[in-house]
Amino acid sequence: MAGIYIHIPFCKSRCIYCGFYSTTREDLRDEYVDTLCHELELRKDYLPPTESIETIYLGGGTPSLLSGHQLRRIFLYINKVYGNRLNLKEVTMECNPDDVTEAYASQIALTPVNRISMGVQTFSDSRLAFLHRRHHARQAKNAVKALRENGIKNISIDLMFGFPGETEDEWEKDIDQALSLKVEHISAYSLMYEEGTPLDQLLKQGKIREIDDDLSLKMYDTLIDRLTTAGYEHYEISNFALPGYRSIHNSSYWHAIPYIGIGAAAHSYDLASRQWNIANLPTYINSISEDKIPMEKEILDERTQYDDLVTTALRTCEGIDLKSLRPADKAYLIENAHPYVQSGLIEIKDGYLRITRKGIYVSDTIMSDLMHV
Repeated sequence: MAGIYIHIPFCKSRCIYCGFYSTTREDLRDEYVDTLCHELELRKDYLPPTESIETIYLGGGTPSLLSGHQLRRIFLYINKVYGNRLNLKEVTMECNPDDVTEAYASQIALTPVNRISMGVQTFSDSRLAFLHRRHHARQAKNAVKALRENGIKNISIDLMFGFPGETEDEWEKDIDQALSLKVEHISAYSLMYEEGTPLDQLLKQGKIREIDDDLSLKMYDTLIDRLTTAGYEHYEISNFALPGYRSIHNSSYWHAIPYIGIGAAAHSYDLASRQWNIANLPTYINSISEDKIPMEKEILDERTQYDDLVTTALRTCEGIDLKSLRPADKAYLIENAHPYVQSGLIEIKDGYLRITRKGIYVSDTIMSDLMHV
């Protein structure tokens, strides 16, 4: 199997925490969609010809800024280029809650999209305003309702915790609200201070303070307890799904499944290499118009492939399949994992090496120690 990622870099406004490439150039949307279609044609042979396409993911940026017509054009072109190889199991589109009106949900229903991922982040209007999100909590709830009424049966929402000044009770209320929506999937992340973002600047200027590490860990612990008790499977460090609703596309990133990334700043992976398009919209558009792919490429040697496996597969509940490793890598992994096995932070069971719940809290340190020096 393989997947297609389509990057839609447009945003009406920028959130203060976001480090992803985006632009507010609304005037370029039509031209950008045409360029995406052209790149699909130029790179139709990137993925191994024996691989069927099982997932498509429209991420951003804000894909829900595209019109219904623009969305349908993208999907028509994917079908034109990959038609005989399409065996779609999941087609995800990221949306902002305030974009998902009843009318827009009905437009989504006219496309192959069968899964929506919404950046809710929090149900506190004051914290949404702090983040410079452009929706209100009520709009998130209305969006879920509109999607349900238009036949979308697989909805994921993103949540954030660890806001400056946030209390554990406030976090519990966010979890309560999320559970009340009965969505199939929840992704939850601690608020990160990415270098160069306005949020990072506020921190450096002393205008806000990070919450205490112990409180952040307690919030994460509460998240796991509440969601697993509610029937969600904790299948990846930041992701929870009801049975049968894991994100198939995102799982490909953690399980070394090839994918092609189309669009400015999009990344691709074909097992032997990684490549990424330039994060500059005008340059991207101009290059594709000249039949050139504006990208950089990294060939993956055996050592890099091993390190990639450690930092991806160990994020999942399955962990690393020891049978998939080269003998030297397997020996190296088990030797370096031994202290963590002894302390209960890692377990080896049924041929898999995985991080335990106790180990999740120091997972970055564990992964670093298991990588090649």
